[in-house]
Amino acid sequence: MLKINNIEVVYNDVILVLKGLSLEVEQGRIAALLGSNGAGKTTTLKAVSGLLRPDDGEITDGEIWFDGQRIDKKDASDIVKSGIFQVMEGRRVFKDLTVEENLIAGAYTRPGNTVSTGIERVYNYFPRLKDRRSQLAGYMSGGEQQMLAIGRAIMAAPKLILMDEPSLGLAPLLVKEIFNIITTLNREEGTTILLVEQNANMALSAAHYGYIMENGRVVLDGATEELKANDDVKEFYLGLSEKKSFREVKHYRRRKRWLS
Repeated sequence: MLKINNIEVVYNDVILVLKGLSLEVEQGRIAALLGSNGAGKTTTLKAVSGLLRPDDGEITDGEIWFDGQRIDKKDASDIVKSGIFQVMEGRRVFKDLTVEENLIAGAYTRPGNTVSTGIERVYNYFPRLKDRRSQLAGYMSGGEQQMLAIGRAIMAAPKLILMDEPSLGLAPLLVKEIFNIITTLNREEGTTILLVEQNANMALSAAHYGYIMENGRVVLDGATEELKANDDVKEFYLGLSEKKSFREVKHYRRRKRWLS
């Protein structure tokens, strides 16, 4: 469904962030995009959704294809209409609107007679939002705002959802609840998802395929079961091996075999 071919992204005409990035997301699957801070994960999502321009970013090389159409030259509004919706990092709900008004705002690309059906579907996924339908979004907890952000995405009936750090700042129990919703949405609605997440264990447990980024490039990819069995992924992303000496810590990065 989504194919990124060797793209480069530059900010402010100077800073090269993505350096020949390529990846694919199959229809009806969840793909996880992992990596350290500054690896270029959020930039990748913004390149797909057309949201680079407000940050003075630009795709200077390569192509992005979605559902058989090239989209890297399209405006963000046209990309949303084609079936892509990005759930931004930090939730970004409309704080001065009620829960239901936020949901209605997410449905602006849908025919009017389907909005009420969409709202009920969101409330089925998130009963807490129904209880707070008249409450201003700015007074909700972080977890509830994240539910609202995902619910707003569902209202657009997208073919592909780009999720940027859905667990950021949430308590462990809420993280588990959010990821349960993500997997249910994929399973029941067939929605394709590209997931950026710092919690590598949760991301690899939810996804079917994974990509690991370093310095603007994909350096390792594979089915999530293969990645979880990889010794380097275990050590550097899942924290499943122990450092036994200062010498091992000193050579932490050098032992990343995928960078050699």
